[in-house]
Amino acid sequence: MSGKQRIDGQVAYILHSYPYSESSLILDVFSRDHGRMPLLARGARRPRSALRGVLQAFQPLEMGWFGGGEVRTLAKAEWLGGTPLLGGTALMLGYYLNELLLKLLVREDAHSALFEAYAATLQALSQAEAGSESHAARLRLFEKTLLRELGYGLVLEREAMTDEAVLPDINYHYLIESGPVKADAFSENDPSRKQTIRGKTLLDLARNDYADPRTLAESKALMRMLINHHLAGQPLQSRRVFMELQEL
Repeated sequence: MSGKQRIDGQVAYILHSYPYSESSLILDVFSRDHGRMPLLARGARRPRSALRGVLQAFQPLEMGWFGGGEVRTLAKAEWLGGTPLLGGTALMLGYYLNELLLKLLVREDAHSALFEAYAATLQALSQAEAGSESHAARLRLFEKTLLRELGYGLVLEREAMTDEAVLPDINYHYLIESGPVKADAFSENDPSRKQTIRGKTLLDLARNDYADPRTLAESKALMRMLINHHLAGQPLQSRRVFMELQEL
């Protein structure tokens, strides 16, 4: 980007922010057309700054920025409205989404489909009852979109080794770099052996149907395994905090 170039009218969300100098903030934002990028919000921490009530996470903002280098300078930010504030369980799940984007997206790599999935997930979380099945359904859909956009799309309806159709009443192991393989193809001591998952769960996950409680549990375990693999050892603080709160 040229040092004189200015970007206006970008819909974006704030993923994270932290203080910079005595009066400013560094924002890590996720924009529709420019992906994830850092912005310097000059004077945003001053008591009378017009930005103080605007720069909120989980809310759609219209942003503009300018400059070159690694960190651009925020020129404007306006709240677009339309998304209720998150609270309780939905708030913790929102932090989970943000942490995934921060850890897995490289900077300035646009993913419009993922941006739309993120916005739709926040909207759904803000409207669903705490602990409802719709929370899980939206999270699985977002996770699938995230992995696909990163180039790790899931194989769910065809067997990895034979390309045969996945059958609902057969148990499978999911090989991370390949897809589902019939569980009886592995010996108990085979290091490639993974957690068992029903064919029905794989098919339900493909069509985003989580009415079956077993599908709900197994699909969550599968997505956790895949995401942990792609995080390459990076811990998710939001997941740890959420589990601690559930224990309390």
